[in-house]
Amino acid sequence: MESTEKTSLFERFNNWVKSSVMLKLITILILILLLMIPSAMLESLIHERQATRDNAVEEITSKWGSNQTIGGAVITIPYTIIQEDNKGKKSTVIEYAHFLPENLNITGKLIPEKRYRGIYVVMLYNAQLHVKGFFKKPNVELLKIPKERFLFPEAFISFGLTDMKGIKEAINLKINGVPKEMNSGIESKDLFASGVSCPIDLSSEIINFDAQINLNGSKEIDFLPFGKTTKVTIESSWGTPSFVGASLPDDRQVTEKGFKAVWNELHLNRNYPQQGVGSFIGTTSNYQGNIPQDRAVASYPDGNAQKVSGELPSSFGVKLLLPVDEYQKTIRSTKYNLMFVVITFIAFFFVEILNKKRLHPIQYLLVGFAICLFYVLLLAISEHISFNMAYLIGCVTILTLITFYTLSIFKNLRITLIFNGILTLLYGFFYSLLQLEDYSLLLGSIGLLIILAVVMYLTRNIDWYRAYNNKEE
Repeated sequence: MESTEKTSLFERFNNWVKSSVMLKLITILILILLLMIPSAMLESLIHERQATRDNAVEEITSKWGSNQTIGGAVITIPYTIIQEDNKGKKSTVIEYAHFLPENLNITGKLIPEKRYRGIYVVMLYNAQLHVKGFFKKPNVELLKIPKERFLFPEAFISFGLTDMKGIKEAINLKINGVPKEMNSGIESKDLFASGVSCPIDLSSEIINFDAQINLNGSKEIDFLPFGKTTKVTIESSWGTPSFVGASLPDDRQVTEKGFKAVWNELHLNRNYPQQGVGSFIGTTSNYQGNIPQDRAVASYPDGNAQKVSGELPSSFGVKLLLPVDEYQKTIRSTKYNLMFVVITFIAFFFVEILNKKRLHPIQYLLVGFAICLFYVLLLAISEHISFNMAYLIGCVTILTLITFYTLSIFKNLRITLIFNGILTLLYGFFYSLLQLEDYSLLLGSIGLLIILAVVMYLTRNIDWYRAYNNKEE
């Protein structure tokens, strides 16, 4: 008798477990939380692959030349000051006064080149630049420093270049038509951490300069508008440029065959004068928090305040973008993973309710793992072919897997096709969100509203207290 009662209690408990809608929903919620573990591992895998790609890029650019920023020409005149320490001892210290050109004209051609390290692509370029302009004779009286303190015979002209490894050949400089030999390094680090310089004669009222610079770099090239009037004209055969920095080109032409861009800048467009002493154009610390980290290009060797010419707010230039960054798109797609799993499980749950067919939590879990596997396929395939084609292949593969699995579960072709159609619409919907970045929030909100409305409509007549009654066939 006691054994019969225990059996009866067990059967009632077993029937409650099978027929409880609330218990089923709690189980589904737990499964969704469990699936967040492989989702987190997936994001970690993407970042790891992205880091591997970035290391490959850094290895190549460190030998070829990194992002380049061109500054100059600048005339620098040393001057002396007398300092007195705490003990009253006096010493002579050399400081530097800097003068910017009246006119600066840069024309150049960027020759793009792709380099491969394994499966990774690195965007490199060779820049052939023609830099010319003129200075008026420096008026040191504007600096309110006694004229007798200036060391005019030691004056020099300099050009700032952020990565000296990129220099391909000797820089041909002419001052008032006279050829000059440029030397590596700049005596003063006030304006540039690295560059080239040579002595200059300041006897002329007008000082014309003309330089040819052959320079290697990677991904981006920037310019500083040091002229009272500055004109920069750049053209390239690369068809996917991104114009960056303080100003956009006044004139640009972009086609599949290349681009041409022209900037015209005035000294009024920047926040520093035509002459000054020390780091008068500003340092990184002056603009902390306002400049993107990826534009840091150089620093003082002694560890003092950084001087990063490419970080100045007045700099502008162009990036040579690769058409697709598969890692960024894959990361964006994984952000919808939770939503995809939830909607798929809801669809499974309602098919279970409406079809009177019980599904085991393991079956939910297997379908959830299949959804997570889609993103692994997307990542792996997109490293070798285009992202769009990788998305299509991943969709077809996972949809085929889930379709045959659901057919074996429900043994009903009509329900299987309906479920397959739901998943197909979901993959198409999330692909649209990836493509329409600016409108993804609007489209996502409308999509979720439609999904909720459909669920509410289809379940309007369900008696949730008796949803599993007479379920067994």
